[in-house]
Amino acid sequence: MPRSKRDKKISLTKTDRKGLAWKQKIIEDIRHCVEKYPNIFVFQVQNMRNSLLKDLRQEWKSNSRFFFGKNRIMQIGLGRSKAEEVEVDLHKLSKRLTGQVGLLFTEKSKEEVLEWAQNYWAIEYARSGFKATETVVLPAGPLEEFTHSIEPHLRSLGMPTKLQKGVVTLYSDYTVCEEGKTLTPEQARILKLIAKPMARFQLTIKCSWTKDTGFELHVEDNINDDDDKTDSGQGDEVEDEEMDQDDSDNEDEDD
Repeated sequence: MPRSKRDKKISLTKTDRKGLAWKQKIIEDIRHCVEKYPNIFVFQVQNMRNSLLKDLRQEWKSNSRFFFGKNRIMQIGLGRSKAEEVEVDLHKLSKRLTGQVGLLFTEKSKEEVLEWAQNYWAIEYARSGFKATETVVLPAGPLEEFTHSIEPHLRSLGMPTKLQKGVVTLYSDYTVCEEGKTLTPEQARILKLIAKPMARFQLTIKCSWTKDTGFELHVEDNINDDDDKTDSGQGDEVEDEEMDQDDSDNEDEDD
């Protein structure tokens, strides 16, 4: 049998990876934004969703710029110490770039951004590891919202289902999750299948810096601003691949 033309071996050593040039571009973009925008905010994300962050980027595109990626790279862009900072007190923002956080450069006033962040949220489906906000129990009986073809999948997730005259049916009551308990991957999938969102995508403004008033802390922490040592950026590994993708999308956007 002749060998298929599609049957080709690709060496992974030849695939492109984001290297020094990519990191340097982000650093330069951040420094450019420091000059361009009068206000900078460090925001923390709860229940991160790439699609919602991309929507925000699009919505704020005309007068703002979001960065959400490698914390250490963003720290270098702002300056990790008094000696490195590109503007006075920007190293204080760098110290707070830990965990799932990002930078917002904007022409909008501090008051506008704080009010918007306080009122903005979006409901999303919970992922595994999330603590259930309520107890969800499905009563025995037909599940008419599902087609017969999905019944094996429901069974594989642990649901006591069967086909009865071509209709997916629960043959006993089934507790999907209990309030306060951590969701398993199977439970998270079931909640999505039954259209039961529990998580909130939300942003919290940790601190800000403006060209007029300088640095301001909005969420109390135990970081010593007098200490010239900067956090190593722990927390970068959380959803690392998604964050990297977000940064590459961000760099493709026009200022």
